[in-house]
Amino acid sequence: MRILSTILLVSAAAGAAALAQGMPTPFTVAESGRGYSALKDAVAAIGNGKGTILIAPGTYAQCAVQQGGDVAFRAQTPGSVILDGVPCEGKAALVLRGRSSSVDGIIFQNLRVPDGNGAGIRLESGNLTVTNSLFRNSEQGILSGDAPGNSVTIDKSTFRHLGRCDRDLDCAHGIYIGRYGSLKVTRSRFDQGDGGHYLKTRTARVTITGNSFDDSHGHLTNYMIDLSNGASGEISGNEMVQGRDKDNHSAFITVAPEGREHDSSGLSIAGNSASFVPGLQRGSSFVANFTADPVKIGANRLAGGIKVTDRR
Repeated sequence: MRILSTILLVSAAAGAAALAQGMPTPFTVAESGRGYSALKDAVAAIGNGKGTILIAPGTYAQCAVQQGGDVAFRAQTPGSVILDGVPCEGKAALVLRGRSSSVDGIIFQNLRVPDGNGAGIRLESGNLTVTNSLFRNSEQGILSGDAPGNSVTIDKSTFRHLGRCDRDLDCAHGIYIGRYGSLKVTRSRFDQGDGGHYLKTRTARVTITGNSFDDSHGHLTNYMIDLSNGASGEISGNEMVQGRDKDNHSAFITVAPEGREHDSSGLSIAGNSASFVPGLQRGSSFVANFTADPVKIGANRLAGGIKVTDRR
């Protein structure tokens, strides 16, 4: 089975580490042209207004909290900017609670915190758009709170070596979006999970299309897509490969395993493929539906041993 190529920004990151060292003001607010040595100061300069922070190539042991406004975080060269290992507020490299935020071309890595939820991005309010970014070697990639009036959009990004279910703490996941209004994930790759689900959401509406979920080298992982409280929308054009080392291999996609909050009769699942790694034979369900809602399951390419659906 063809698996989507890894986002090219991974290779671009290899030479970026040393570039920031000699640059005194690597964070520039585009609208004013003013540079800052600390990311948090550039964010504070925008405040409750609207602005774009252009980030020079380099590896930064820094983090920032957005308290308001509309802020865009943009790598000058995609894949050349790494936020490495420093969380703010014991949460994430970027803690976002403004009106809107966007992230473009940034790598987030090595985020861990005592409560087991160390993330590249912690979204607490407002709309979020993430493009061409990489989240790796952390407890979570993106973690959000609840904001029913807002949306999350993720495109052309990679989520690798994320998740955990240990230390008697609640599990962490590659992406976990809470009770937001909608979630759209397109043209992205999820692989090498370290526990939990690859994509977990409580949003009322989802669009999950054209992604790769490659669990071939996953470790004690669970579902590919977990619609925790049900959802309407579309899941299509995704490629899913289930690996050997699973904590739970009973399903690829789940609908409302934690209680029905949203009607899922408007959910369409079609045009996807699901298989096991070569040589693995086991039973699983493509869609496990924990409700009586008649989810629309169309034509999908399923390997032997995978049932179309079951009611739980």
